[in-house]
Formats: sequence, C-alpha cells, structure tokens
Amino acid sequence: MSEKQIIGSASHAYEVVSGWGKLPEGITYGYTHGIVVDENDNVYVHNTSKDSVVVFDKDGNFKTSWGAEFEGGAHGFYLHRDNDGIEYLYFADTNRALIVKTTLSGDVLLEIGKPDRSDLYDTERRYVPTDVCVAPNGDIYVSDGYGQYHIHQYDAKGSYIRTFGGRGSEPGKVIEPHGISVNLRGGEPELYVADRGNGRIQVFTLEGEHKRFVDHNLDKPCSFYFFGDEVYLPDLDSRVTVLDSEDRLITHLGEDQKAYKQEGWPNLPKSYYRPDKFSSPHGVCVDSQGNVFVAEWIFDGRITKLVRQK
Repeated sequence: MSEKQIIGSASHAYEVVSGWGKLPEGITYGYTHGIVVDENDNVYVHNTSKDSVVVFDKDGNFKTSWGAEFEGGAHGFYLHRDNDGIEYLYFADTNRALIVKTTLSGDVLLEIGKPDRSDLYDTERRYVPTDVCVAPNGDIYVSDGYGQYHIHQYDAKGSYIRTFGGRGSEPGKVIEPHGISVNLRGGEPELYVADRGNGRIQVFTLEGEHKRFVDHNLDKPCSFYFFGDEVYLPDLDSRVTVLDSEDRLITHLGEDQKAYKQEGWPNLPKSYYRPDKFSSPHGVCVDSQGNVFVAEWIFDGRITKLVRQK
C-alpha cells in the first residue's frame, strides 16, 4: 500500500487524490478551466470539450454531463445562490463573447452579450469575457480579461449599469483582469479582480472605485474562491495560494517553480506531472468539509482533490 502524499502547512495539510472523478467511456476533458461545488458537495467541472460541464457526486462518481454550446469557449465558471435562495451557474464564454446564466442542470435563464459601447469595442478592439460574479444585490460583474481589459456591471436582469477599469498599471487600471469575485468577509462587499497581467489582486468598491492592491505572494492569480475567512487562488505559475482574512499568506499548495518555465508549458510530457505538484492551476473550489478541488489548464484536463487533514 502506497504512503499518503500530504502537502500544505501545519494548519492546512491535505492528502493528495490525483485524477479525481471517474469519467465514463466516451467522455474526455478538454482544457479544464473552472470547477465549482454546490450545497450538496456535488462537483461541476467546466472544460472545453463537447461535454463542457461534467458533474460528479461528492465521492467522485459521474452523475451527468452537458453544455455542448460551450465547447471551445469554456472559461469563467461561477456558482451563486441568488436572492431567491436557489443556486445557479454563471459562465463566461470566450468564443461567443457571452455571459450565460443557467440552472444547475443547464437550462438557460439569461444571456448577456457585448456591451453597447462603440467607444470601447469595434472590429479591431474585441470583447472577450473571461469571468463573471454576482453581488449581494444581484448585480452581475463581467471581466473582459482577454479583450480591452474593462469590467462591466449589469443588474440582475442583464441591463447595463457601468464600465470601469481599462488597460494600465496605475490604481483603477488593469492588465488582463482574468478573474473576478465578490469579497464578503469585511464590513462591506468588495470586488476582487485578479489583475493577472500586473501580478496582483486589485480591490474595488461595487461602484468601481479603486480601494487597494494585494500584491504579495502572487505571480499570476487566475480567480478566487472564498471559504470562510479565507480565499483560495489558483496561480497559473504552478501553485494554489491560500490567504487569510487580511489577505496574508497562509500557504502555497503544490508549488512547482520549474513547471511554468518548461518548454511547451502548459502541455508538458505526461512523465513530468507529479500528483503533489501543480503545473497550471486555473480553477479552484472548496467543499463543505474543507477539501480543495483544483482544475488545471492542460489540453486533456487534470483534476486533483486535496482532502483536508483534521
């Protein structure tokens, strides 16, 4: 019997379960971009294949798959309990330049296309949304992470409210705002933006005003998952980062400072990969037991479960 692989720190130790979630015959992953967990600890994996949403129960047993319309464009993936008390999925589709809201079974409820802003977008200046999140009042925020680097705000029905951000490194400006989420850990909700091209988190008010930077212990933050007083970040440069309530470092998980420097990265030879080291983390979530799930940006996908040690 092989020995358990444990990673993390004294306060955050995890057993590594590589290749978690058994895919049935006929289903294969594309790039695994996002991963979320619902109130019953079912896990949803978002990837670029024709089965772009693959659902497992908490034990890793396959339940269902759907989402052919997201093939090739699967990117931002967000689960949110709306004010009606029901959980919904939100998608950012890079191919169709579209934000989509669905039920947990894939019924489409809302679509938001390119903002009607001819001053920002035209045939040369593309709109490519990479992530989406929802504020407590139902407002929807979209990060144009691969286009012109703006952040757009809509109400719960998809009506346009405002735009902020734009290319730059000064306060209020961003370069490749890859991920976006709402921080509810403090006295008032805040918007966290993974300002990946600047190697930092930028924090905004919900009205789009710059508040502060978080720029320590980060390389290329992709997105966010808030769990209790902590925030978990997939860092594309080969690690998952855990920060405390004050955004101070708790630990890096599975760090490999050689992976992203390899020729051909992120699609490295299979012989390179190790269960306890990450290469290109792109999505992360945490279940009710504190277990961490990591999705990596690799052409045929890679899902790892980290089982929290008590």
